[in-house]
Amino acid sequence: MDFLELIRTRRSIRKYTETAIPGEVVQELLRAAMYAPSATNEQPWQFIVINDRKILDEIPSKHPYAAMAAQAPLAIVVCGDLRHDKANGYWVQDCSAATQNLLLAAHSLGLGAVWCGIYPRERRVATIQKFLALPEHIIPLALVVIGHPAEQPIPEERFRPERVHYNGW
Repeated sequence: MDFLELIRTRRSIRKYTETAIPGEVVQELLRAAMYAPSATNEQPWQFIVINDRKILDEIPSKHPYAAMAAQAPLAIVVCGDLRHDKANGYWVQDCSAATQNLLLAAHSLGLGAVWCGIYPRERRVATIQKFLALPEHIIPLALVVIGHPAEQPIPEERFRPERVHYNGW
């Protein structure tokens, strides 16, 4: 599949088989995430890999939209490390780009994934920080739940020409 088709066919997957994801595949996902663009090349990301069934089962009680984690074999929390935020707040864009790379890499490897937002919801941030014992300078941005898809949502056309403006509004 070419890259543009990969982008057009990626969908949020919320149902998974029980098949485990090998460590080398997890490494490929993380490698792809870390190739994201980064303001001043600070690369302010940190990643929490969750493959412990007990922790995955507990995630739905910590995040209101992450029920699917209870059936997934893997979740990755993408975090911003404020110690590496010399660009004053651009950690959000950098970590969002890393999250998108992670989603696209999962799709390219035949996996399904869904981005569950954490930041900027202060309560979610605090809950996940406490749950995962994150240091104060580590801010969770996104919870990405990953597995072998047990559903195949049909791609839909999302291009909206009426939302495109040239050289001004």
